[in-house]
Amino acid sequence: MSLPKRNTVPVELTWDTSTLFKSEKEFNTHLTKLKQLADSFILNFQGKLKNFETIKDSLIALAEITKEKDWLEHYAFLNQSVDMSSAKANNQLHKFENISAQLASELSFFDSEMLDFPTEELASFAAKLPEYSAVFRHYLNDKKQRLAPNIEKTLAALAPTFYAPENIYTQMRSSDMHFDNFTIDEKDYPMSFVLYENYYQYHADIKIRRAAFASFSKTLNQYKNTLAAIYYTEVCKQKTFATLRGYSSVIDYLLAEQEIPRDIYERQIDTIMEKFGPVMQKYVKLIKKERGIDELTFADLQIDLDPDYSPDIALEDAPQYISDAIEIMGKDYHDMIMQAFPERWVDFPQNQGKETGGFETTPYDNHPFILMSWSDQFADLYTLIHELGHAGQALLTAAVNPILVCDPSTYIVESPSTFNELLLTHSLLQKSNDPRMQRFAYTKMLTNTYYHNFVTHLLEAAYQREVYRLIDNGESFDGERLCAIKKGVLQRFWGDAVKIDDDASLTWMRQSHYYMGLYSYTYSAGLTIATQMYLKIKKNPAKVSDWLNYLKLGDQKAPLDAAMVAGVDMSSNEPLEKTIAFLDNTVEKIIDLTTAIKNQ
Repeated sequence: MSLPKRNTVPVELTWDTSTLFKSEKEFNTHLTKLKQLADSFILNFQGKLKNFETIKDSLIALAEITKEKDWLEHYAFLNQSVDMSSAKANNQLHKFENISAQLASELSFFDSEMLDFPTEELASFAAKLPEYSAVFRHYLNDKKQRLAPNIEKTLAALAPTFYAPENIYTQMRSSDMHFDNFTIDEKDYPMSFVLYENYYQYHADIKIRRAAFASFSKTLNQYKNTLAAIYYTEVCKQKTFATLRGYSSVIDYLLAEQEIPRDIYERQIDTIMEKFGPVMQKYVKLIKKERGIDELTFADLQIDLDPDYSPDIALEDAPQYISDAIEIMGKDYHDMIMQAFPERWVDFPQNQGKETGGFETTPYDNHPFILMSWSDQFADLYTLIHELGHAGQALLTAAVNPILVCDPSTYIVESPSTFNELLLTHSLLQKSNDPRMQRFAYTKMLTNTYYHNFVTHLLEAAYQREVYRLIDNGESFDGERLCAIKKGVLQRFWGDAVKIDDDASLTWMRQSHYYMGLYSYTYSAGLTIATQMYLKIKKNPAKVSDWLNYLKLGDQKAPLDAAMVAGVDMSSNEPLEKTIAFLDNTVEKIIDLTTAIKNQ
């Protein structure tokens, strides 16, 4: 059975982009307005940034342009992401991207002129305009890597080209990859990228699960050299930018934007690979024993320990689960998040051409938008509350910060989302003292929250680090070499607990994170912060106020300073070590509960 076309899915299950613009005509009107605002900005401020009052006025005007651009970009991008096969949606997005690149080039003078100010004056502006202090903090950081104004202008004009590798990858994955159906016991099963990611990899039947993985991998394998070439284009672009801006390593260049030292990045990956690997090996060996599997393969890693106690979740039941989980956060936060359902923040349907996976994005001064594909799996509930965590942070930040200061460092951006996943597990544990339910909740926390962020994304990061090391050394790669790198990373983490075959080595083809700089490793950083804060709040609910203050920060502070507002010192390895110890203790609880259930 194939996925439905976009125009046949129930409207009430889709997100509502009319809060941005009610029609294409209104969208085009605002495109014209954006160009007018940009022209006015150039007229009023180019070559005239001479004093404090002008600087202040320019930031207010830039904020207005940024908001207008923000809404236009979201409208075009959101409509395209739910049907990437739509020529109309693709044309609309390309139209916006071309105009946006032109304006970015024309407005590039602003950053160049701001960077001309001496360090002392930029620091003075920051003190006089505390609401915009983050803007000046970034200018102070960027002074050491600035290029000549004409070069910056040219790079801004070429922006759509620079985004091409990711766009080509997502378009290929969503629209061009066609997967063969497979047959088990004379029954045919449909296959697609979304069906494998959202359904088959969790399937309780080992024959169906492994056959689905084989079908999935067969199609991936056909594209590996093309996707390797696309990815090579991406990393070469990043390396070129790094070199232009004076960095000998692409890793250092990408970390500079996050405001994170290299040693923290390296230590985080190495610590999890070395110390969390054995914890997960212990857990999957329990799965192997309890499920009676002779040899555990990569295709078996997402299955439940107790498949007979893994209820489906109907979409209509999701709001109650969410409500119960976030109640601890207080009435204001709870009521804000629950507006997601009547206001249609979430796009739930599975349909042809829709982007796979899930994401959240919030236009400034509008409601959030969340993309996912609901398939009645418990994992869907974790995805939903994860993205609602992003939404809550975005709304709280926008309520107290101007648009230019809303986006926190990617190093901490995954903390609000993973924190909400822990609240969901906590809620499940609170609802029952039954050992089987308790074990189910602990395994969901381990296999959804931590597997996704401490395993899947961390292994992406470890693989990505090896790729960047090749590029820094002047080497190249093709599909076979990327598969070899990925296979080696998986084997180091899973040891002798899991058979890592050639199909598993294709896993690098399943994520778009590699086109987002050093994003994958930040999931484990965010979850470390979230875990430590969750444990604090579990012990003392009054600590919720500290977490809410953290969520409101946006980009007010550099990431390590921001984490300190939540009481977590990420400059030390202690929070990560404590988080791994918490997870080891969780696995031991699962083992003990398994024994208790058998003895009932």
